[in-house]
Amino acid sequence: MTKIKLRSRPVSSALVAGIISLCLLSSCTSDPVQESKPNIIYILADDLGYADLGCYGQQIIKTPNLDKLAAEGMKFTRHYAGTNVCAPSRCVLMTGLSTAHSQVRGNHQAEPYGQIPLAENTTTIATLLKSAGYSTAMIGKWGLGVESNSGNPLKQGFDYYYGYLCQILAHNHCPEYLMENDEKVYLDNKVVWDDTSSWTRGLGSYPIERNQFSQELFTAKAISFIEENKDRPFFLYLPSIIPHVNGEAPEGKWASDIPSFAPYENEDWSEEHKGYAAMITYLDKDVGKLVNKLQELGLEENTLIIFSSDNGGASTLTFNDRFNSNVPWRGGKGSFYEGGIRVPMIARWKGTIEPGSISGHASAFWDVMPTVCDLAGI
Repeated sequence: MTKIKLRSRPVSSALVAGIISLCLLSSCTSDPVQESKPNIIYILADDLGYADLGCYGQQIIKTPNLDKLAAEGMKFTRHYAGTNVCAPSRCVLMTGLSTAHSQVRGNHQAEPYGQIPLAENTTTIATLLKSAGYSTAMIGKWGLGVESNSGNPLKQGFDYYYGYLCQILAHNHCPEYLMENDEKVYLDNKVVWDDTSSWTRGLGSYPIERNQFSQELFTAKAISFIEENKDRPFFLYLPSIIPHVNGEAPEGKWASDIPSFAPYENEDWSEEHKGYAAMITYLDKDVGKLVNKLQELGLEENTLIIFSSDNGGASTLTFNDRFNSNVPWRGGKGSFYEGGIRVPMIARWKGTIEPGSISGHASAFWDVMPTVCDLAGI
């Protein structure tokens, strides 16, 4: 077994150091890029706390598939989000620019709707990987522009997208519609829309009839994308909206967005707590589905899976009281204390990353772009 040697680069990546230098191969050259470029799946949870996973110390919420992912790969203990809230953190991830240089600095609203868009001709992870022959897809929550402006994912390197363009609509896990390549796809849900006088300007909603759950749809689309691109390198960006709350729902009714509180329906908890835990376990189950599909297609040894969260858990709610979501760190989402920016990160690449390895190497979202470019030979 030989350790991979990194190429000399003018800009080194903390994640390259953390992932690749600790990876072991039965045989390799001095170049970390294999003859077949690795597929890359990046799964991003929304407001997941550092300690919301069993492999990071969670004692109550069940996450067997993510725990297994960590056991079969590498767990990072000093990984940092781009910043402490959604849109700017995702901008850092997509552009590789630190918060000091990124275009998006907060969750600000833009016209006609949505958040501040990425500028035209922005270099993103997707544009770079697409230039290297990758098929690219974004399935989930975008938050960096909408179909009518420069932030459109199809203009930022993605061949395909499905999900929410606007973060406000993404508060609703069972929305009236989702976007697919600039077209609205209406779902079998009934919702109540906010009044236009609210802070959401009428763009927020909550479900009153729930027949289609967005996370289930995301996973189905992701599996279809993997199947369609199994014979070529692909980059799949999967920004889930779990476990983000639906703040537009009536008081005490947020958790009803999820179809079932299983496996916590019989716990003596509030509806809010049952829903939060059930969301995370549901996402965990879907991660298991994706891993099983890779195994079925024989892609496990040529696919790097990375799992993380866009910022810390929402400590302003009561989740820390029951689940210790951000323990042992102070603060949570919206805070620049460790609880707001230190996030879980798991990297699994069967046959390449040493199982059960742990890295305390300090890294952050802006390290992801140079890492995946190094792996893709860019």
